[in-house]
Formats: sequence, C-alpha cells, structure tokens
Amino acid sequence: MTKDWYAWHADYDQPGSALSRRLAELRSRIRGALDAAPVGPLRVISLCAGQGRELIPVLAAHPRRDDVTARLVELDPRNVEVARAAAAGAGLHGVEVVAGDAALTDRYVDLVPADLVLVCGIFGNIVDADVRATVRHCAALCATGGTVFWTRHRREPDLVPAICDWFAEEGFTPVAVSSPADGVGVGVHRFTGTPHPLEAGVRMFEFVGDERLTRSGRSVGQAAPATHPLTDPRESR
Repeated sequence: MTKDWYAWHADYDQPGSALSRRLAELRSRIRGALDAAPVGPLRVISLCAGQGRELIPVLAAHPRRDDVTARLVELDPRNVEVARAAAAGAGLHGVEVVAGDAALTDRYVDLVPADLVLVCGIFGNIVDADVRATVRHCAALCATGGTVFWTRHRREPDLVPAICDWFAEEGFTPVAVSSPADGVGVGVHRFTGTPHPLEAGVRMFEFVGDERLTRSGRSVGQAAPATHPLTDPRESR
C-alpha cells in the first residue's frame, strides 16, 4: 500500500513526536544559515519539499526573506497546494512551489548553485547507492560556502557515519549531525569546494519508500539510471 504523504504531515503537529522535534531542529539550523549568509541575493532549493514546513515559516519571519529566491519541488499535488498557499499567505513572492519529480536535475539547473539546499526526508527512502549518488550531486547543487540540510533515521544499520564520509569526499565539512540518542536524524554540511556543473536530464535517485525498503530488507542497491523521463508516478518524500 502506498503511503499517504499528505496525511504523513500530521505527525509534525504532535508535540514531542520525532517529526516535530526534527522539524524544530531543521528550522533552527535553516534560520542560523540565513543569519550567517552573505549580503545579497540568496538561492534556496528544496527536494521532496512536502508542504514546505521546514522552510516557509522560517522565511516568513526572517529579515532576509526578500533576498531569497527559492524553489520547492514536490510530487503530491495536495502538498503542493498547501505549500503554495503558505508561501502566498506569507507574501513570499520569491518562493516557487513546483509540482513534479524532485529527483530530476532539470528541476534545478537554472537555480544552482544554491546557498541553501534541503534534502530532507529522502535518505531514509532510497537505497544506499542512491544516497551516495545524491550526495555527489549536492556538490553541483550547492554553492561554495552554501549549506546542505539532510535527514536520515539512526536505526540500525546506521548509515549516517557513511553519509558524513561521503559528504567529506565531495568537499563538505560538518556543521551539525545529530547523535543516535537525539532520535531526530538531522545533518547539516557546508560546502567548501568548487561546485561542478549540474548535468541536465539526470535522475539523482529513485524514491523507494522506507516501508518497501524494510519489507525487502534492501539497503544497498544499484543507483538510479543516469537519465529518466521527466514524469514519474511515484510519490516522493
């Protein structure tokens, strides 16, 4: 049975839930990155953005809000409408919410390298090989000095140490990585390298879903194909 990614957001509103704590941590880290960002225009992209809860409320209350051009990409049309309404209600004219497959590089080629890159709710729903490939793509999505925000559960087998190593290999340095005891699985890395060009027409990952991964026992697998049509029926998170 396919997970309902619209209903999934309800846990954000449950005080003390893992998702609500993860959301609070992400918002705090995003706010801090905006505080520290250099003067001038800022670019932000969010992959599998859902209802935009990590980013939109932070931008709405931040003094740099009018400096930001952001693109949120989400496949579920119900979540897209919620995010669009939230951005419009906050008067965030620089925020664009795109209905489409967030795994495709074509969604971002005109807005990278970006100062903030959100890759949240993805790494726990794709095979390990695709996590590695997505980290590699982050070196094209992110500007020098920019920040990537990502999430991954800390259940065994815990992939977070390997993810941190992969980010290091691509020229990122850690800003903050939650411990297994935190139970929220938030990572923040700053890019210190030089971004390489983002190739168009490439699929960065195939969204499998945590339930399918758990049932099949799969974690390590083949990376997504290098190219893929620009439409996809899968729901993404």
